[in-house]
Amino acid sequence: MISIKSTAFINGGHVPDQYGCNGANVNPPLNFYDLPAGTKSLALIVFDPDSPSGHFTHWLLIDIDPSVHTIEENSTPYGAARGMNDFGEEAYGGPCPSFGTHHYHFTLYALDQKLHLPSGTKKTKLDEAMKDHILGQAEFVGTYIKK
Repeated sequence: MISIKSTAFINGGHVPDQYGCNGANVNPPLNFYDLPAGTKSLALIVFDPDSPSGHFTHWLLIDIDPSVHTIEENSTPYGAARGMNDFGEEAYGGPCPSFGTHHYHFTLYALDQKLHLPSGTKKTKLDEAMKDHILGQAEFVGTYIKK
């Protein structure tokens, strides 16, 4: 079964400050395991369901090569398209809640085809393109409090 993990924090644990607005605001390292047979590409969506809007997108990566099993800290896999986050940037935008503790969902999708979406694609377009092409998905959650 597909899984996603980080060496920086445990599932359900606190996202270290360096990966949010209290620190360097760079993406944490991520590792992917047990991709389904037939996986042709991966997509990664990082979002906060606790935001006042109900869903805030922090990072979108599209068409990650399935031979990639690690995303290093502060990096984008070669060849992956970077979607548009809700900060209006084609980049990782770390946790920075306006109040309280928020949950940050790192969701990895294994897809049966490349999506060929351009950089700057928004989450709604990515969701639409992935429909009927998801072979499996995994989620990893971290919490964050703005200081």
